[in-house]
Order: sequence, then structure tokens, then C-alpha cells
Amino acid sequence: MNEEYYRAEISSLNREIIRLNRQIETERQSKMPDKLNPFDNPTDYPDFSGDYSDIMPELDAPDCVVPLEPTREERRKIKRFYSIGSWCVLGHLFLSNILMLISLIILEIVLKSENKGAGGDIIDSYINSSSIFAGLNMIIFMISNILFGFIGLKMANIPKTQLVRTRNFSFGKSLQYCLIAAFLWTISIFVSSGIDDIFIHYGYSTDVMDMDGVAVTGTGFAVMMIYQCVIAPITEEIFFRGMMLRVFSRANQRFAVFATAFFFGLGHHNIPQFVLAFLLGSFLAHITLKHNSIIPAVIVHIFVNTMSGVFSYVESYLGTIITECIILVMAVSGFFMFCLFRDNDKIPSSTPAQSRRGIAIAKSSVIFIVAALLQLIYTVALIF
Repeated sequence: MNEEYYRAEISSLNREIIRLNRQIETERQSKMPDKLNPFDNPTDYPDFSGDYSDIMPELDAPDCVVPLEPTREERRKIKRFYSIGSWCVLGHLFLSNILMLISLIILEIVLKSENKGAGGDIIDSYINSSSIFAGLNMIIFMISNILFGFIGLKMANIPKTQLVRTRNFSFGKSLQYCLIAAFLWTISIFVSSGIDDIFIHYGYSTDVMDMDGVAVTGTGFAVMMIYQCVIAPITEEIFFRGMMLRVFSRANQRFAVFATAFFFGLGHHNIPQFVLAFLLGSFLAHITLKHNSIIPAVIVHIFVNTMSGVFSYVESYLGTIITECIILVMAVSGFFMFCLFRDNDKIPSSTPAQSRRGIAIAKSSVIFIVAALLQLIYTVALIF
């Protein structure tokens, strides 16, 4: 046999070795667990929760399977994410209330020094009726929402750019979602009215914020509308769906949807807005998961707040009957859009393994329980 024959044999063997190596690598990769969907849940949105190997490094090994019960180390890491969101809720609650209290005290001192003949009631009335109170409210809550939203993202090592990487979103979907939100808004009105009737029967009111005489000047009304229709929707979505939903979604997306909706409702500190915020918050969380971005939720949130403000303002011009007819048409359209949406998209369900990593771990976090209880106690105190 000549030298060329041996070279041909060696070349053939090298090609076979390369082919076998590729086959082995392919088979090895096929046995590797999906680190974006380690629970093998077909209803989850894998891109949203992130790489679970940050919590369970064993996923880097072939044939690794997530156990039904989390290990002690895995529980600790999951609890850390729940604690991050809860610390941010507490920080937001204390900072916003302390800043508002300090600002109002300083304002009253300054105004009294400039107007020595004016009594406390006159000063308070001026602050509320002008743009001062509305402006303070806008600035303080804007700072709190953005500050603690970004602090939570930083603590959880989640890039801020992930908040706006929108996928599969269109104008048609935004219209569908806005109509669904109108339907949920209408439902919440009926539910809140029924709850309010019960409270009134026992001598209480669910309306803890008396808005009579607040921001009645042109500038004050404009500032209040800017905050309600633009600033609040954007900054609240950064905090609740941008930070909290992502932080709570690491192991159980279904738990994250309802936990963030619960905190979103409590954050409004009154029953009528809790009902709307919980219903709307669940829907906003769902579409944030679906599109991997807060942009759809921001658009819908702006629509709902603007719609609420516009209808309350134009009712005196259009009349109650015409206004209610417009609302009814939007609600009925939204109901059909909601049925179509539910046929194709449902809130993620939880696998047995995920169920042991949701509320089961969150309730073992002291700070999670404290954050929920303080928000609840604050709301109840305002009512009673």
C-alpha cells in the first residue's frame, strides 16, 4: 500500500471522528435542561423570568432535573428576590409619606411667615386648591416610583433595558387591550359600588380621599391631569410591572402576576381603587409577560387613567345617559375582546414544583409579610 492510500484512510478517519464528536455534542445539548424554562411549563413565558441557573447552578449539568421540593439553598435564593421586591414596597411607602409630610410642614411654615394674618385653615385651603399639592404629589410619587424601581432592578441584577424590549406588539393589540381595560374598569365600578353600599350601611365610607377643593385652579387641574394621565402610568409601570413583576417571576410567574396586582391595589389605599388596580394589575402583568416589556402596560394604563379623568369631566356636558351609553359600548366591546384574548392567552399556570416556590416561600419571608401587612393596615386606618 502506498503513502496516498494511508493518507486517504487517515483523512476518512478524521472526518468520522469529527462527525461523531458533533453527534455527541448534539446529544449532550439535547439532554441539557432548558435554563429559561427549567420547570418545563408550556404556559410560562420563558424569556421573561431569566436564566434559572443563577438560582440553581446545577442546571449547567446534563440530565439535571429541578426537584419537586426546593433545596435549602434554592429556597434562600428565591426568598431573596421576594425580599427585594418587598423592601422596595416598604421604602416606597415610607419615603413618599415622609417626603410629603416634611414638604407640607415646610410649606406651611413659609406661607405663614409670608402671610402673618392668615390662619392655618386658609393656608391649607390655598395649598390644596392651587397647584401646590398636586405638584408635590406628582414629584414625590414620581421620585419614589422611579427610585425604588431602579433600586430593585439593581439589587436583582436585571438590566433596565429589559423593561422595553417589546416583542409581537402592534397597534391592533394595543386597541384590543385598551377595550379589555375599559371592560375591567366598568366591572370594578359595579363591584366597588356594592362594597361602598355595605360600608355606608354601617356608617363608613370607602372614599378616603376627599378631592373637593383640590387643584381647582387651572394650573392645579393641569398638573393633576399630567400626573394622572402620563406621569403616574409610566412611573408606576416601572415600579410594579418593570421591577416587581420581574423580581417575583424568577420561579413562579402565576404567583408574580397576582402578588404584584395585590401590592398595586394596596398601594392606592382605598377600596374602590383597590378593586380596579387588582383587576387591571393582573391584566397588565399578563400582557407584560406576553410581550416581555412594560410598553403595552404603559399604553393601557395611560388609556384607563385618561378615560377615567375625561368621563368624570365631560359627564356634566354630555349628560349622564350619553356618558353611560358610551361606557356601555366600550365595555361590551371590551368583553368580546377579552373573550378572544382568553381563547389564545391565559395567565401562566403553576407546575407542582413551581407551586412550592411561590407563596409557599414568599410567606416565609418576614419582609414580604411585613410589607403586605403595613400596606393593609395603612389602608384600613384611612378607612376607619
